[in-house]
Amino acid sequence: MPKKGRRQTGTMEERQTPCKQAKVEAACPLLMKCDHPESVFERLIFPIKPEEFFRDYWEQKPLLLKRDDPSMTSCHRSLFQLSDLKSLVSQGLYYGRDINICRCVRGKKKIFNKDGKVNYAQLKKDFDQKKATIQFHQPQRFKDELWRIQEKLECFFGSLVGSNVYITPPGSQGLPPHYDDVEVFILQLEGEKHWQLYQPTVNLAQEYNVEPEDRIGTPTHDFLLKPGDLLYFPRGTIHQADTPPGGSHSTHVTISTYQNNSWRDFLLDVTPGLVLDSAKDNIDFRRSIPRQLLMKMDLSESSKRLSGFLRHLADQLENGRELKSADMKKDFIMNRLPPSLGTSLDSLAPGGKIPRADSTIRLQFKEYTVITVEPDQDPSDDTHKEMIYIYHCLKNKREAHMMGDENTNEEGIPQTHGLRFPLSHMDALKQIWSCNAMCVKELNLASDAEKENLAVSLWSELLIEIL
Repeated sequence: MPKKGRRQTGTMEERQTPCKQAKVEAACPLLMKCDHPESVFERLIFPIKPEEFFRDYWEQKPLLLKRDDPSMTSCHRSLFQLSDLKSLVSQGLYYGRDINICRCVRGKKKIFNKDGKVNYAQLKKDFDQKKATIQFHQPQRFKDELWRIQEKLECFFGSLVGSNVYITPPGSQGLPPHYDDVEVFILQLEGEKHWQLYQPTVNLAQEYNVEPEDRIGTPTHDFLLKPGDLLYFPRGTIHQADTPPGGSHSTHVTISTYQNNSWRDFLLDVTPGLVLDSAKDNIDFRRSIPRQLLMKMDLSESSKRLSGFLRHLADQLENGRELKSADMKKDFIMNRLPPSLGTSLDSLAPGGKIPRADSTIRLQFKEYTVITVEPDQDPSDDTHKEMIYIYHCLKNKREAHMMGDENTNEEGIPQTHGLRFPLSHMDALKQIWSCNAMCVKELNLASDAEKENLAVSLWSELLIEIL
């Protein structure tokens, strides 16, 4: 068990004013019923305002919200409880994939996983006798309440949002001190958890890492999380947590986002397309590199030439050169949650009459779509001309979310859901995406047939409705 520092009360921002607590009673029960992503996030961090959160805390420092309110406690408990495990295990969960059994022993993580399917009796035995933590991976695959919250947060952030539940018996700790590569929001659901946070050794870290006790120093924050409380801390924040002895077990859910979603990742994503487009217009990009350049250990002689190319790319951006995402947009939409509508989208079909030239249409599910321009993926087309692709997540598999399994078809091939159009349709698509409602005949396309075909295609994928 890692050493615990002396309890330092009141070292974090705590929101405990009577007027704000009174508002919690009305706000929390609506957390799982909000229709708008902004409202879900507002209620998640209530009573603090989003503008204050992003100005003062996001990627900067931890935030603790103490919310001692019965309705908040009840709201959090409904997300996940220890008593939920028996029925969930009966659905056929596997060690490693769905559940880890672990305990921090002398600063190191010890795993108690068995092979194959999880047995509830064995799980309870390890929890009671070995004082092992139950780590439940991505419970939004099974718990509708978390699905609703997380899919709205994916809309809000424009980034994947995962979660893990940790259930720890009293007098025990599941994980050693470590930092993560994600922004973390922790909701305490049952019992109490003693947390210690430390100064980052790597600010805004982009990988997970365990830190030895002799390197982390003394805690910068030391506190108890109770049911209804929320804790946020940026990626790279070193932390450890244990359940105090003598009480009940602790259950908390960690909601995390912004993994591999930095400017570094965006530059790596858009730069290849920018270079390829510039090479079409500038012959210098197409000239050969010096002979034997790749055989040299020291490539510094090329730095001056490369800096010239980078300046040219910067000038292109300043002059309005369009950026094209190579993978990030597509990866996000392929792997995110489908919308939570209370019914399976697989069973939904376009409703009403087929759109015609005189139909009034309106975009729907805008927050669940992305538009990209990329080379034609049709294997029969050798020209590789650029096409518009509209991808959506309406038919993504909830059970595959954040599990490392791409949405695949029956043959195991990664499957995207969406449409493909020629570049000549871009202006018309921008009209639809920017207008509240419009008539099909007003679309900026050459013929009524093209206008109707575009509308029918979008309608068939449930992306527009007929008014």
